[in-house]
Amino acid sequence: MDPLFPSGVPSRGRGPAPGGQDLIKDGSTASFRADVLEASMQALVLVDFWAPWCGPCKQLTPLLEKLVREAKGTVRLVKIDVDANQQLAAQLRIQSVPTVYAFQGGRPVDAFQGALPESELRAFIKQLAGPGEAPNLDEVVAEAKTLLAQGETETAAALFQQVLQAEPEHPAALAGLLRCLIAAGQGEQAAAMLAELPAELARHPELAAVATALELARHGAEVGETAALRKRLAVDANDHQARFDLAMAYYAGGESETAIDELLDLFRRDRAWNDDAARKQLVKLFEALGSAHPAVAAGRRRLSSLLFS
Repeated sequence: MDPLFPSGVPSRGRGPAPGGQDLIKDGSTASFRADVLEASMQALVLVDFWAPWCGPCKQLTPLLEKLVREAKGTVRLVKIDVDANQQLAAQLRIQSVPTVYAFQGGRPVDAFQGALPESELRAFIKQLAGPGEAPNLDEVVAEAKTLLAQGETETAAALFQQVLQAEPEHPAALAGLLRCLIAAGQGEQAAAMLAELPAELARHPELAAVATALELARHGAEVGETAALRKRLAVDANDHQARFDLAMAYYAGGESETAIDELLDLFRRDRAWNDDAARKQLVKLFEALGSAHPAVAAGRRRLSSLLFS
């Protein structure tokens, strides 16, 4: 699988989101149709024409970025360096910088030149976009979790990143993004990103569950090949350590349901083995997978049935 974030661990709330869902991006002549014309069919798009040598641009652009983030999805910003995109600047008759075009419905609807104060920028955006309604971030996260559970990793990551652009320390979105990295085979990047979080944030239940998932994956990678462990069980079905290790190897290999089956079988055979290790590991596994995972609810019911049988 290709890296979900090939340039490294994404920063929280900044940078591009997979699938083109970012609110602030650097545009070009080649990407203008997708970034501006097509995107403006769904939301107001501001196009900031600037240049590296332009002093007023350095005042205007940060204000535009701030207001776009505050709009939480109702407005997008595309920044275009006129020196690097001279043909596009000529086509749109950009005579000085900064110049800002507003696009809606695939066409320019308004524009201004120069660095306006924040109050005038707010009025300009409000006139075109209206007060708008910020998207319900929890609903976006819930949708992304469903997509991730269905294997739509990149689409889910795009939604999680969209939430993080609006709220950089949204714990459920951070946890979801880390799970996307893990699902994409980038567990080391997920671990590095988790390690950078403030301690209080990392203790949030959803992020703690990700830490558990990484711990279980590391354990599973250390126990050896499933074939060798199955051979041990073929010789002795009551080799509890082999069954325990086999469950962890299955988990590390992405076979979560089979891992649950093996741990439940171990618990059925000897619930007291190794200080209740099978049940404790099942609890960890349920936490790591998350309540939305289709195998968790069934696994919990089966464990309860064994506990009270």
